Amino acid sequence: MKKIRVGVVGAGFAANVHLNSLARVHGLEVEVVSVCSKNPESSKAFAQANGIPKFGTDYKELLADPEIDVIDICSPAALHHTMVIEAAESGKHIICEKPFTGYFGGEGASLPVGSAGRQKMYDVVNERLSDVRGAIDKSGALFMYAENWIYSPDILKAASILDATKDKILFQKAEHGHSGSHAWHAAEWSRTGGGTVIRQGIHPISAVIWLKMRSALNRGEQFGIESVTAEVGSVCNSLSTHERRFIAARPVDVEDWGMVTINFTDGTHATILAGDFITGGVRSVLELNTNTGSIVCNMTPNDGMMTYFASDEALKDVYLTEKVENKAGWQFVTVEEEITRGYIHEMQDFMECAAHGRAPLSGLDIACEATRVVYAAYLSAERGERVKY
Repeated sequence: MKKIRVGVVGAGFAANVHLNSLARVHGLEVEVVSVCSKNPESSKAFAQANGIPKFGTDYKELLADPEIDVIDICSPAALHHTMVIEAAESGKHIICEKPFTGYFGGEGASLPVGSAGRQKMYDVVNERLSDVRGAIDKSGALFMYAENWIYSPDILKAASILDATKDKILFQKAEHGHSGSHAWHAAEWSRTGGGTVIRQGIHPISAVIWLKMRSALNRGEQFGIESVTAEVGSVCNSLSTHERRFIAARPVDVEDWGMVTINFTDGTHATILAGDFITGGVRSVLELNTNTGSIVCNMTPNDGMMTYFASDEALKDVYLTEKVENKAGWQFVTVEEEITRGYIHEMQDFMECAAHGRAPLSGLDIACEATRVVYAAYLSAERGERVKY
């Protein structure tokens, strides 16, 4: 049995999630052999806590390491574009966290970055997508896009139903949101490439595109996006500090609300809501209507397990679910979160791809289309009109 050796770039939340999921891959031998982070203390602590033999601060050391088969990029989004190209040129297979790439400013950019014209952003992102695709195609490396929604059991089951029925998807509506990120960098366009649409909306955007692609393939039809329509804004700006006490988001030059509609070339549509003001835990839902039925995917919250406690004092060290304001009263508990949100199936697929050379469920096409839709949405919101693809 071939051992798949992985090098991880980053030592934060995403890296931890990936590491926990890689540890649960079955049927293959997987070893994380090295980790790097710009912060030497973080790199060392992450390696020691997880039994990783090598650590450092320069990701290029991972690219040059002949032992490593797969580079797992969990770095800040602004670094993804360069890292993916250099990883491809090194001959390594690539896992890349979302967002795939974006507009983050740079030399000569307007400040704050979020004040830049959206046409410029859209053009830069399209150029980057072309550059990355060219580098990956030339290298022959596998590109695996870490979009966990595609690997959620709910979405995978929906796909299997579509495979069986050969139904046509007529309309999809999806939502992903919570009460906002506590991370300071989530407030700034230069770090995230946008606000809630790219941080949260990218998940359902990717999922509805993937399902539509799969349905089209089943039916022998051509997949295509005709245009994108969107509205974005900051709905919490009018609130006082006290009124915002349950909302973590403090956007500087990004949006905290967005509504995106994807108009497909076959006349069907999908509408996505993303928000940083949704209290009560993470909301991740997708509903689709076909010519013979409906499918509703309630990833979170769902009532697979519920708890009630009059006080949350005894639960202070108990994890129930992400982003709840308190643990008292009725709670929707997320059981096996790595499975529910797709991380286990994601890493299983990626390691099998690396071992056997097959294409992943979530690959370059999804990464490019989802990213392009996000920036078409930003352009549409600025113009107040539909953006043609």
